Amino acid sequence: MKITEFQEKLLQKAMDAGFKEAEVFYEKAESFQCMIFEGEIDSYETSVDGGLSLRGLYNGKMGYAYTEKIDEDSISFLIDNAKANAELLDEDDGTDIFDGSSEYTNYQSYSEELANVQIPEKIALIKSIEEKIRSYDPRIVTLDYCGLQNFSGEQSLANSKGLSLTEKKNGIIIFVSTVVKDGEEMKTGSFRKMTRDFQSLDADEIAKEAAEEALSNLGEKSIPSGKYPIIMRHNAAAALLSTFTPIFSAENAQKDQSLLKGKVGTQIASNFVTLLNDPFHSEALSGSSFDGEGVATKKRAIISNGTLETLLHNRKSAKLEGCETTGNAHKPSYKSTLSIAPQNMHIATGQRTLDDLLVSVSEGILITGLSGLHSGANTISGDFSVEATGFHVKEGKIASPVKQMTIAGNFYELMKDIEETCKDLYFLPDGYGSPTLLVKELSVTVD
Repeated sequence: MKITEFQEKLLQKAMDAGFKEAEVFYEKAESFQCMIFEGEIDSYETSVDGGLSLRGLYNGKMGYAYTEKIDEDSISFLIDNAKANAELLDEDDGTDIFDGSSEYTNYQSYSEELANVQIPEKIALIKSIEEKIRSYDPRIVTLDYCGLQNFSGEQSLANSKGLSLTEKKNGIIIFVSTVVKDGEEMKTGSFRKMTRDFQSLDADEIAKEAAEEALSNLGEKSIPSGKYPIIMRHNAAAALLSTFTPIFSAENAQKDQSLLKGKVGTQIASNFVTLLNDPFHSEALSGSSFDGEGVATKKRAIISNGTLETLLHNRKSAKLEGCETTGNAHKPSYKSTLSIAPQNMHIATGQRTLDDLLVSVSEGILITGLSGLHSGANTISGDFSVEATGFHVKEGKIASPVKQMTIAGNFYELMKDIEETCKDLYFLPDGYGSPTLLVKELSVTVD
């Protein structure tokens, strides 16, 4: 049975069983991953995952159920379990099924050319990258990992109010960790590249970047602990933004879990900060033309020149606040209930380059990586204290890598202390992005 036929049949059976309205969400994800070690395939994995969920209004309460099996027997299973789930709820939370937006952006997140690239060609590419990295410099001793992941997925949402939406997406990610040694000093450097354009992946270019990232970490020195101006490279800034995303959720603000509660319309960041939610950004691999409730998504400013324009809403949080949803209902998978999350949230770019920022700093730190973010960050207070890798900047130039250090600060204060943004926007695979940032100062502790 085709998925569209199954959705129609399930919806009709649900209505016949006493649901006032209902929605069916279908999802399928496929992934191929290959890891190379010393020219040979170290691991090779393919996976297919998927399923379907029913969400429906029964006796005034919204019930949920899901299954991985899409067959006739699953119809009664889904209906019975959604009913039972609804009956367990204490009260009606006011949610209902959405009847559709007036128009949807035709967003192309799927590349047929990428889908037609055969597995042997992908394996040949990652083998070539590993070989070129190993031969790049005699100080390169091994690779912790060298891999390629190709993913594709599709999802569809249909409901009893006539809404029917579907889309496909795919992408490819190269990820490398290079180990280098000079004397007794051993360091690693990680590199990642993602795209939908397979032909744009240049093995020589990727090998050079991955090797240089690791080699640049050799020759580390200690510096005094203290407060320093910080240049936070794009990837580190994106990781920090990703960690503190919950503060922009209206649902969290309504639960007193965000200090941005009641701050819409006020200045919460420096004039250099514009934070965007852009489901259609060409450099990101995530994004969608509709959210988890079927609401049309669109590009919007969350922060504009430092002023908080809006928090992120789904229909439930918007109803509580008496405003419009921002189209940020989030359904992580067919097994999940609805929450709130951004789509391709990123800090807008400026005009300057990383070199421009370096020249402007007489002494400071260039942060190139952060680790331990989820254990070292409090998303309610905004405080963070995390391990970092990076370089000592002196007289406008990189002086040396810094020995293991910890940076500490507060995300709310950091947003106010951003003094410049570069034009080098970088996205993480999960859709969070940032250019390199110049921050007034953070506390740096060097071991």
